[in-house]
Amino acid sequence: MYAGLETFKLLLKANSQSVTRARMAIFEALQGQEPLSIHQLVERLGRRVDRASIYRAVDLFERLGIVQRLNTGWKYRLELSDMFAAHHHHLTCSQCGATTAMKEEELEVVIDNLARAHGFKPSGHQIEIQGVCTRCQEPATT
Repeated sequence: MYAGLETFKLLLKANSQSVTRARMAIFEALQGQEPLSIHQLVERLGRRVDRASIYRAVDLFERLGIVQRLNTGWKYRLELSDMFAAHHHHLTCSQCGATTAMKEEELEVVIDNLARAHGFKPSGHQIEIQGVCTRCQEPATT
């Protein structure tokens, strides 16, 4: 089971942070969504939250482990961390930017085995496979 809104509020309070309308709106905008760029997040929130508040909240959310960045080249997208969503990895299209979540248990076993073989205790991981999605692979029709 994954944490929800109440856990989000408790996490803010436990770190001496206020539960503001802006922070709630940002958290809710990220819930159940594909990873979003800051630009997409700003667009989604419209006039409800100003841009500066979004940037400040995202910085706070990253420090508290509420969100995580998915780096794609020099750009990144944001999504709720494993605390708020099922752990998964991503397939990202380098042409259209579409991101597809994948939940592969076999991959988790391989990662655990590799870490153990190297005497390593991982605290987390992210895997993103970049390539071209099936839609972008389709030949253009004339």
